[in-house]
Amino acid sequence: MHPTDFLLPGALGLALAACSGFRVFVPLLAANVAYLSGYLTPSPGFAWLGTWVAFAVLATATLAEMLAYYVPVVDNLLDTLTTPASFIAGTLLMTSALPEMSPVMRWGLGVLVGGGAAGLVQTGTAVLRAGSTVTTGGLGNPVLATLENMLAVVGSLLGLLLPLIMAGLALVLVLYLAGRIRRQVRRSSRPQAATSPPGT
Repeated sequence: MHPTDFLLPGALGLALAACSGFRVFVPLLAANVAYLSGYLTPSPGFAWLGTWVAFAVLATATLAEMLAYYVPVVDNLLDTLTTPASFIAGTLLMTSALPEMSPVMRWGLGVLVGGGAAGLVQTGTAVLRAGSTVTTGGLGNPVLATLENMLAVVGSLLGLLLPLIMAGLALVLVLYLAGRIRRQVRRSSRPQAATSPPGT
C-alpha cells in the first residue's frame, strides 16, 4: 500500500478526533451517519459503528451531552468525565478511519494521534470553562457551550467533506493548545520553586 493511501483516511481520522474534544459523541454520530448513508465504508472491525443500533445510542448520547453543558455545575463536572471519554472517542475515530494495517501500528496511531488530539482539545475547553466560571460566575458558560456545540457539529461535517483542510486546522489547534498548556504548567511551577527553602 502506497503511503499516500494513508493520507486521506488519516486526515479524516484526525479531523473527527479533534472534534471529539469539543463534544465526545458528535463526531462519532457523524461517522455513524456517513457509514449508514454509504458515504464512507467502515474499516474492518468497526462495522458496529455503522449500525442503526449505534445510531440510536449515539443520537441519544449526543443530545444529552449537548444539553447537559447548559446546566450550571454539571458542565464543570462533565469536563472531568469527558476528558478520558474524549480520549477514547478520538482513539476509536482515528483507528476506524485508517486502512487495514498492522493492529499494533493502527491502534498505536489511534492512541497517539487521535486520542492525543482529542485529549488536548478537551483539556483546552475545560481550562476555558474553569476560567469562565471564575471570572463570570458561570454566566459565560452557556456562551462557551454554544460555541463548542457549533464547533463540534460544523467541524465534524467539514471533516467528512474536506478532511485534508480540517486536519490541517486541527493540527494547528492541537499545537497551539499544547504550547499554551505547557506554558501554563511552567508558569504555575515557578512560584513554588521560588518559595521553596534552600536545600529542598
